[in-house]
Amino acid sequence: MPAWLAYARMREAEARLINGEREAATVAIRDAATTASRVGAAPLRDLIDALARRGRLDLEGTDQVATAPTDTSEPADAAPAPVDRVSGPVAVGLGLSPRELEVLTLVAAGRTNGQIAQELFISPKTAGVHVTHILDKLGVNSRVEAAIVAARAGIVAPEPAEER
Repeated sequence: MPAWLAYARMREAEARLINGEREAATVAIRDAATTASRVGAAPLRDLIDALARRGRLDLEGTDQVATAPTDTSEPADAAPAPVDRVSGPVAVGLGLSPRELEVLTLVAAGRTNGQIAQELFISPKTAGVHVTHILDKLGVNSRVEAAIVAARAGIVAPEPAEER
């Protein structure tokens, strides 16, 4: 199977997640991951892994072909680095769950509850509950304060100041 078919299966998994078809999404994402690994499409595999992580789909049983590191540069409007790269005492010291850390990175990127819900394949109400728990756990009163805590903790990079 060529890489374009793996891409198509990845997009199918995304569509099925949006429609709430988790089992079918899992089958599609596993097939996409296996194909991308077999053809050596490392950047595509990175996208597949990111979708599986956001959608909480299990990739167990897929081929784990070693791939070379890929270019990690992202467009200016892209979300911060995936939370699974966040580790160490700073992240643990915040007392947030892994899912709350994912939500916090999106809050710090300026995403609304609706945008967070879309990106993580959850309902807007669930996103709002996560944001409320994050604010409570961090002891802050606003999303902006939460973003500052995330930047200070090294979870997200602070935005560079614009030159005038």
